[in-house]
Amino acid sequence: MDRTVDDLLDAKGRDVVWIEPLASVYEALEKMNAENIGALLVQIEDYLVGILSERDYVRKVILSRNVAETTKVSEVMTTEVVTVTRDDTLEHCLQLMKTHGIRHLPVVEEGRPLGILSLKDLFLASMAADTPAPGA
Repeated sequence: MDRTVDDLLDAKGRDVVWIEPLASVYEALEKMNAENIGALLVQIEDYLVGILSERDYVRKVILSRNVAETTKVSEVMTTEVVTVTRDDTLEHCLQLMKTHGIRHLPVVEEGRPLGILSLKDLFLASMAADTPAPGA
């Protein structure tokens, strides 16, 4: 049986780290640093409206010579977010990441984030599935 997103969220946790679109990019970077993560979900109330990744920061702030303290998250976030549901398979998630060239997949239900998966999460889950149990 294929493992699902829900299985992985059960194992890794369902914490959703997010920021509001009118926050500064600097605030977002501080939050990503404090949480040791590479992307933040952007939400209005409980609804996903975008995602801000380290890649967005490099391409849309640093290379454009913008200032993180005065640039709003909404100005540089990715708004066409590729998402998955908790019933999707991990294989499907990897295919989406490959196809779209992304490293983070929000897990949503009716527009509300339930968690986020990173390429690292999927890689580690794949490695764990390939490793035989002790004594097997």
